[in-house]
Parts: sequence; C-alpha cells; structure tokens
Amino acid sequence: MKIQALAYAVLSLCGLAAVHAAEPAAKPATAAPRAESADEARMRAAENLTEQQIKSTTNREALSRLAQFYNGRDLQRFIWSMQRLVELYPNSGALRLQLAAVYAGQGDKSNTYDTLLKMQNLGFAYSIGNDPRFEKVHGTKVWEYAVANLDANAKPFGEGKVAVQLPAGDTLLEALAWDSKRKQLLVGSARDGAIHRVEKDGKLADFIKPDPASGLYSVLDLKADAANDVLWVASYGAPVYKSYTAEMVDHSYLLKYSLSSGKLLGKYSIEDKTGHLFGFVAVAGDGRVYVADPARREIFKLDGDKLVQVTSNSMLTGISGLAVSSDGRNLYFADPALGLFGMDLSTARPFSVGHSPDSLVVGGVSSLFWYDGSLILVQDNMVPQRVMRLKLDKDGRNVVTAMPLDAAKPEFTMLGNGAVAGDDFYFVANSQRELYDSHGVLSDAKLLQPIKVYKSNLRFAWDQPGISAGLKPIPAAGDAKVRFENPEPAPKQDDNK
Repeated sequence: MKIQALAYAVLSLCGLAAVHAAEPAAKPATAAPRAESADEARMRAAENLTEQQIKSTTNREALSRLAQFYNGRDLQRFIWSMQRLVELYPNSGALRLQLAAVYAGQGDKSNTYDTLLKMQNLGFAYSIGNDPRFEKVHGTKVWEYAVANLDANAKPFGEGKVAVQLPAGDTLLEALAWDSKRKQLLVGSARDGAIHRVEKDGKLADFIKPDPASGLYSVLDLKADAANDVLWVASYGAPVYKSYTAEMVDHSYLLKYSLSSGKLLGKYSIEDKTGHLFGFVAVAGDGRVYVADPARREIFKLDGDKLVQVTSNSMLTGISGLAVSSDGRNLYFADPALGLFGMDLSTARPFSVGHSPDSLVVGGVSSLFWYDGSLILVQDNMVPQRVMRLKLDKDGRNVVTAMPLDAAKPEFTMLGNGAVAGDDFYFVANSQRELYDSHGVLSDAKLLQPIKVYKSNLRFAWDQPGISAGLKPIPAAGDAKVRFENPEPAPKQDDNK
C-alpha cells in the first residue's frame, strides 16, 4: 500500500487506539480467533512502515497525522516522520525546534546541536537556555554558542519607527494603500467596510462609506493606482463584518473606485456555486490587476469586465501575498508554509523563487510587495517577526541577497498588511485580528489598542551585501543530489568541550 493511502487511513488510528486503551481487559475466552479488522490491519501496517517509506512521502497532511500517531508510541518512527516534515516544511521553526527537543531528550548532542545551529543561522530566535527539554545536552561550548545566538536573533534590529497611530476601536483596520498623488495613506476596515484617509495626526477622514449593497464588506486589501486614478479593493463577506448575513457567505468582490472622488467605478466577481475569498490585490505598472483567492489557492486577472483564472494549485497550503514586477513580466505569490513562487506572465509558466534554504526563511509571509527589483516580505509567522527585502537576479527568479529592514521590534505584536510609498514602506505593527474568534466575535473590547503604523526605509543598507541567500550548488556526489553550502560554518562540534 502506498504511504499516501496508508497515511490517510491512519487518520482514524489515534482515536481508535485511545478507545482500545480505555476498554477494560477482557476475560480469557476459548472462542475461535477473530479475524483482523480493517482498522487493525492499517494500524499494524503503520507500525511496520520502514524509514524509506516514511521519508519518501510527499503528502504533508498525511505525514503530520502519522507523526501524531507515532508520538509517544514509536520513538524511532516519530523521529523519521519529524525529519521528513522538516524537509517538507523547511520554513517552520516550530518543527525544527520540536525535532531538536526530541534529539535532546535522547541525549543526542550531535543532532541536537546541528539542528539548533542551522536554526540560528536561518535567523530563528527561540529562548532555550532554561528549556527543560534540553537538559541532557547542556554543558558544552557548542550548546552555549547555540543558546547565545538564538537569543541574539531576538534583539531588535532596524531603523524603522512608528509613523502614526490610528484610533483604537472595534474597526479592525487591516488594509493600507498609499495615494502617491496626495501623499496620503488610506486604510480599510475589515469590521465595518469603511475606507478612510489618514491625516497627519492619525485622525481618520471618511472617504468611502460602508455600503453592503455595492459589495463593500470586509476590506481585506487595498491597492492605489494613482497614475490611473483608481483604488482597488478586495472585499469579502467575512464573519467578522458587523453587517454580516447568510447571503454574504463565500461572496467576494474586486471593487474599483476613483482614487480622487471615491466613486464606485466597477464591481467584479466570479459567479459560481463554489464561492470565493479575494484576499490580495496586485497592480502592474501598466494598470493590469490581479487578485488572489487564498482559500481556493487561485489567482485571477481582470480582463475587460471579467475575472479570468491565471493559475490554480491545490498543492499549495494557501496564498498569503501577491505582487507583480514593475515591468509586468512576473507575478509573485507567497505560500505561508512553503515559501515564494512566481509565474512568467508571458509564457504562463510557474516557477519557485530560488534561494538557499540554509540561510533564508521565506515562509510565514502575511503580505508581499514589489520594490525596485526586490520582493518585500512581511513575516508575521516568523520567530522573530520581521520585514525583509530580497534582491532578485535580472530574471526575477532567484534571490541574490536578503536584508532585514526591521525585526523583533517591541511594537511588533502581530504584523499586518502594508503599502509601498516611494522609498518607504508602511505596515501595521500590532494587528488586532487575534482578538476576534472564527465567528467574528470580539473577545474583550478593553483589549483593543491604537493601531501603530510602522514605517521602514526600503533603501536601508541598500549598498551593503546583506545575507547571501542565493543558491550555492557544490559538486554533485555519487547520488547526484543537489546540496547547498552554509555561508558561515558553525564552530566545530565537540561533545566533550
């Protein structure tokens, strides 16, 4: 049986095992041997999977379930499963830390140190000095080095600062846009659907009033095209929307407004029975517009008055950002777990954005932007949270160098959406979205804080080399597998130091 099929069958095994464990011991019986049930056969098969079978699967969800099944039941197969999950989710610091803790629990200093040193080189910041899971690997210089550098990665970095504070309130101001003609920020509410202009003192001036009849529901993204006097809005009937009704379920619109007057100029949607969620908008230099559906992992372009699918990939875990190069050649999108991808719009061919997985984490992205041959990443699900600038090669397909613009700042409680404004980048530093549950209910109004809009200089350390994040192939060994160099070798591991 293939590992993928078997693993899906294992989804029920954890619950099955728990039921069996809770049953009282049966009294001896002389009945004829009972035939093995299908569930028992699958459990037995899972218990006999080989290392090669486990490490050859590409089914991430099934492998995660297998790891849960093995945890506390079969240490060796749990380790194999975790090792493979780290390979399939190279951007996950949490998985790497869990694997390091498993190694440490066995007193395996070599694998523990190797995992931790790779994490610190990637920029992860975890405080493990007093973590009891690592007690068995204390007492060496390599341990002290790893602890010190993981702590160092948590220190604030960058010259950015809070540019303006928006009023606290039950508004969930998430989407930002920059009106380059009027030199003014715009902000949209996911809570009431209003769009405001931001005054210099942080006060909000009404610009586009909430209007459910026009399809203006929760504002998830804004993009201003000042050259064409257009403001593009991604609107969705989300449960967090105050005027939410059953008729809005799975309804989403790409709305076109006049940037100068706020007049509605166009309303675009996809009329089908499946429903859609438009979460991100990107505008090319020539005015072409793209919109992404994170839930269905689809991207559309506006062609006349129709939204036409550009790409769809069910293998993605989602889409968490959308950007297009200034020349309109490449479309970029982020997967929150798997990293950065692109599409050559002239050939409709997709590609992965090349980078060294030994020196750069490209997951945990919540929004994505284009700036002067670079991609700007807001990584709210990275530890520490940060904003990164990735310089690309001339073809726009590979990262050459990477530079954090701002990281681990004390104001960074939950990074939100942003907007490029010339050579500056504005973004929400303390999103309030975690205060609302999946039904859109606010947990406690007293916890609502003024929204801090941060500003980073996009040309910060522009001429400095930054992190060498390009692919560095070394000669293929006998197995002909591609390997990558670590740009800064860690100190030699000596368990006796």
